This record gives sequence, C-alpha cells and structure tokens, in this order.
Amino acid sequence: MTRSDTSPRIAFIGTGAQGASIAADFTLAGLDVTFIDQWPAHVDAMREQGITVNLPTRQLHTPVKALHLCEIAEIKEPFDVVFMVVKAYDTRWAAEMIKPVLAEDGFVVGLQNGMTHEDIADIVGPHRTIGAVIEIASNMWEPGITTRQNDTDESWFAMGALDPAQQPRVHAVADLLRNSGTVEVVDDIRSAKWMKLVVNAAELIPSAIIDTALNDAARDPQFLEVMRKAGYEAMEAALADGATIMPIIGMPPVMSNHPERYVDQIFDKVLSTFSREDTLTTSLQDWRKGRRAEIDEVNGLVVDILAAHGRDAPVNRLVVDMAKQIEKGTRSAAPENGAELIASCQAP
Repeated sequence: MTRSDTSPRIAFIGTGAQGASIAADFTLAGLDVTFIDQWPAHVDAMREQGITVNLPTRQLHTPVKALHLCEIAEIKEPFDVVFMVVKAYDTRWAAEMIKPVLAEDGFVVGLQNGMTHEDIADIVGPHRTIGAVIEIASNMWEPGITTRQNDTDESWFAMGALDPAQQPRVHAVADLLRNSGTVEVVDDIRSAKWMKLVVNAAELIPSAIIDTALNDAARDPQFLEVMRKAGYEAMEAALADGATIMPIIGMPPVMSNHPERYVDQIFDKVLSTFSREDTLTTSLQDWRKGRRAEIDEVNGLVVDILAAHGRDAPVNRLVVDMAKQIEKGTRSAAPENGAELIASCQAP
C-alpha cells in the first residue's frame, strides 16, 4: 500500500446491503473510506443523510463520502485498498472501472459470492488481488438504509492472496476488515471460496425458486434434501476442480472430510448461526427488486465444471433451468416449484 498501513485510502465499490454495513464499520473506526455505488438514489441519500445500519440489537448511523460510478473518473488520488462488493456478474466491469485509480501496490479484495477473484486478477493482476469469503445476512430495500442480521460478533470473513509473494501483506488488510467481524487469513483461498460456493449452491437459488425465507425452505424435509443434493453436486465440482475440503465460517478444524457429511455440517452451520427466521437469500432479494440473480456464477458453475469432467449435475441443472425461466418471465417464483425439484431428486 502506498500510504502508511495505519491510514490507507480505502474504497468500497458496491455499497448495497453488505458493502454499506461493512464500510460503515470502517468509517466509524476513523478510517478514510469512500462509498461508490451504481444506485443513484442510494448515493444521493447517503450524501444527504449518511448511512443507517440496522443491527439486531442496535442501530448505527454515520455521515459518509459517497460517489456515483461516473465520478470514479474524477478521482485524483489512488486507493490503497478497494473492497469489491458488487454482484459476481458485475465483477469484470467494476474491476475495469476501478483499475485506473488503484495504487500500483494496492489491492482489490473481492468480498463476493462465486469465484470472482479469478476475474479480478485477470484485470488488475494476481499481485494486486485478494480473494475473500464473506458470511453475513443482510438486506436493503430503501436508499441509505441497510439491515444487517449478523452483528460483528457473528460476521465472518476469510482472506488470502492470489500471488503467494503477497500473502504476508494480507494481514494488514485483514486488520482493516476486523473492524467488521472475525477474519481468518488462509493460504488456500481458492479452496475456501469453493467451500462457500458449495453452501451457496445449496441455499441461494433453490430457496428463491420457491419464494420463501431460507429457514422455511429448510424446514421441509423433502426440500431440504433438494438443497443438500445441490450442495453435494457442488462439492463434487469443487473436488474435480482441485479444491481441498477445509473448514470455513468458524467451523472447527476437526470435522468430517467426507464430502457429503461436510456439506451437511456447513449447511447446518449457516442455518443455525447466520440465518434468522426472516432471512431471504440475496437471490430472492434480487428477484423481488426486479434484478437478475447470480445463477451462472454459482449453480451454473457447478454444472459447467462437472460437464468439463464428463459428469452431470442434474439437481443444479434443473435449478439453473427453473431460475432462468423465472428471470425470463415464463415461470414465477412460487412454493409450487418445490414439487418439481423434489420429484427430480426422488427419481431413480
């Protein structure tokens, strides 16, 4: 980083439900933080009223520096660390936009679902890329206001450099992120990202397809089996792609190395620790806002990786097909979709 490690110049590109709450923690810690977002009304609200973060037992509010995307071109002083919290499918253009204002020895940290660290590295270089895993439940429905369902004591992150030579420098960036939760620095961030994708494949789109809260979806034993099988296929893809089974989201180091038992354990951890009764997955939130979800970047990736190894992923394939029908308007997200998914899992 170009400036003192105690006072780096920081940007968050993507300050929606997740990014805004984390960036607010940084701001309240006295760090030099710039919020950058693509929702004009949200940027205007933050400029006029600051950012409000509703937490389970408290509320935070702080004035912030907020920029519209178009104002990136006006930035004169480069950023030392950029936390990217945009949707996985927005990664490449966001990295291209931020690249001209990233310090030569700066980092882009991909706090996102999917294997976005690879896209970031393609654009800014592996030596300036930090992969990250994020586990927080949150939502945003009004500009300038975010609701975070996990306070800092429950929020969990992992970080790791793509270039092994840069791994020692990750610790300073991890210290910044510790203003918002527990942070583990891991040597194998690629495997950690895959383990998170495994649980995302099980929960995000499947529960969105039946238009219900995550915990409600998991209460149906038959639909829970659908979600678990989507996770099992995702674990198959992870292992086929060279990932190693490893604990994430605060799970103990001594745990099952059996792929399916691991999926069961990590999914149970998400449901018991990071989900509330009204938690909607980010995919269902996207659909209710009229936006597309991260289909190809999560369940679609499982299908593609296994296909490249000559294997099928029938549950994830059906999830992808149904999700794309919903986005095209030829199907509605509704509880009735569950029967089709359940039947597919029960078929010989």
